[in-house]
Amino acid sequence: MRDYQQIINKYYPEDNELKRILMVHSRKVADKALEVAKKHPELHLDKAFLEEASMLHDLGIFRTNAPGIQCFGTEPYICHGSIGAEILRQEGWPRHALVCERHTGAGLTLKQIEEQHLPVPHRELMPVSMEEQVICYADKFFSKTRPEQEKTPEQAIQSLTKFGPEGVERFRNWLRRFG
Repeated sequence: MRDYQQIINKYYPEDNELKRILMVHSRKVADKALEVAKKHPELHLDKAFLEEASMLHDLGIFRTNAPGIQCFGTEPYICHGSIGAEILRQEGWPRHALVCERHTGAGLTLKQIEEQHLPVPHRELMPVSMEEQVICYADKFFSKTRPEQEKTPEQAIQSLTKFGPEGVERFRNWLRRFG
C-alpha cells in the first residue's frame, strides 16, 4: 500500500502556510473520524481508510481561489472536492476520490447542484459508504480558517445552512448516530 503522505508531498512540495493549514485541518478531521470508529465498533469502520481518506479529502484546495487560507488558484472553492477526486483517480486512489467529491456540505444532491447553479459535476455527490459519511461528519467540525479550533455542533449546523435544510438534517442525523 502506498503512503498518502507521498501524494500530499507531490502536490504540496513546499512547507508553507497552505500546507500547514491543510495538514492541521486534515489531521483534526482524521482524529475525529477515528474517534467515531473507536466509539462505535458496531459500525465496523475501516480505520486505515478513514485516516487516509481524511488526510486526502481536501487535496484539491491548492487549485482554488481562497486567499484567506492561502489558496491562490483560479477555481471556485466549492470545486476543491471534484479537483481532489480527479487528482486521486489519476493517482490510482479511486475509493479515496469518492470521499473528496462527496464531502462538500453534508453531501450535495443533484437537485441542490442544479437549483443553486453550483459549478461542480452535475450528479449526486452524496456520501454513500459509512466511512464517507463519518469523514463528511467529522469535517464539519473543523474549518481551514481556524484549523486548530473544533466547532460546536451548533456552529457546524450554522455553516451548513448555506447549502439548504437537507444537509442540516443529514448532519443532525449523523450527530445522533455518531455523536
